[in-house]
Amino acid sequence: MPTPITDPATALHQTQLLALAQHYQGPFWAYDAQIIRQQIAKLRQFDVIRFAQKSCSNTHILRLMREEGVKVDSVSVGELTRALQAGYQPQGNDIVFTADLLDREGLARVVELNVTVNTGSIDMLKQLAALSPGHRVWLRINPGFGHGHSQKTNTGGENSKHGIWYQQLPDALAVIHQAGLQLEGLHMHIGSGVDYQHLQQVCDAMVEQVLTSGCDLQAISAGGGLSTPYTFEEQEIDPAHYFSLWDQARQRIAAHLGHRVTLEIEPGRFLVAQSGVLVSEVRGTKWMGNRHFTLVDAGFSDLMRPAMYGSYHHISLMPADGSDASGRPPQQTLVAGPLCESGDVFTQLAGGEVEPRDLPQSQVGDYLVFHDTGAYGASMSSNYNSRPLIPEVLLDQGRAIEIRRRQTVDELLALEHAQPLNC
Repeated sequence: MPTPITDPATALHQTQLLALAQHYQGPFWAYDAQIIRQQIAKLRQFDVIRFAQKSCSNTHILRLMREEGVKVDSVSVGELTRALQAGYQPQGNDIVFTADLLDREGLARVVELNVTVNTGSIDMLKQLAALSPGHRVWLRINPGFGHGHSQKTNTGGENSKHGIWYQQLPDALAVIHQAGLQLEGLHMHIGSGVDYQHLQQVCDAMVEQVLTSGCDLQAISAGGGLSTPYTFEEQEIDPAHYFSLWDQARQRIAAHLGHRVTLEIEPGRFLVAQSGVLVSEVRGTKWMGNRHFTLVDAGFSDLMRPAMYGSYHHISLMPADGSDASGRPPQQTLVAGPLCESGDVFTQLAGGEVEPRDLPQSQVGDYLVFHDTGAYGASMSSNYNSRPLIPEVLLDQGRAIEIRRRQTVDELLALEHAQPLNC
């Protein structure tokens, strides 16, 4: 749940954030490395923790993960390159490449590096086998149902593109056998958010797939989707209970196969969401009829989740003079950004309906801090409205380290050149 910026126990406290805000004179991301380490420790019962780097793909965050013994999942050639840059090795099980299709560049690269591939379609298996007989593969299975805090984060069922439909597992195994591919394990991930009843269904579905398919394997993956409490009312997930459900499934599978089975988990937001904040400056306040707006210098080009999913992020006021915001009178306000786009509002619901938030009154020059933005914050940023990407800062052991500088407009324009094509 959101940690107050007045809490001295976190590196994301007001004194540190205010110093960074005054340094950058613009929006920035900040991460507390110790929170990431604490989240990793909660999952140590699993044999393998594999970070879903799409949630936060900065190479310095990946290095931190590697130093803590965490493996990595990559979903594109770009993410694969990031993993290698962070020191992960393509051999063994350091990296798994997960996808529902292999584009030409991706296929060539995973074959060149001999990276294990988590396949989401039978066509992937055939394409991989044609170039790399004996390649190590996982099968990502869609069990026929899913779960998520948003339909856009539900990765199971008929409306999801992800995975091989559970009834087609025999066909996938036939391709593996015919092509001499090496099956490492089965992977199931039904979406983001945790409902233990749904989780039990997934565990049972995993066991059923192994028992009825006749396949042998070395590992199973619980996927990701462990929930993060973005509000004060939401409950923390119980990692021990989460593990126990999957461990029971693993033991049933191991008993059936007659040998040990490795249990992996693939968290993203669980490891990094609570470690990060987005800091923005108040650049204007105004009334639109009966609606009050607070306008900040960060937009959905920086933090996409509220506009895309209607996601909630707690917001704290950080007065420019360092005073305690609790002394300010309350103000019901809509918080919006600078983009030339009506949807650039941080306080909105899933359907796009805006919803005022009770915040202490702010004035130009104050700062708003968006909490729990370590996951799917910077990694989902864009250059919409030709806005450069903003800096990222890692706070670790009393040090503030810039791990991504602010992008420049010149760097955006450098990609745009006219070159005749002979085709």
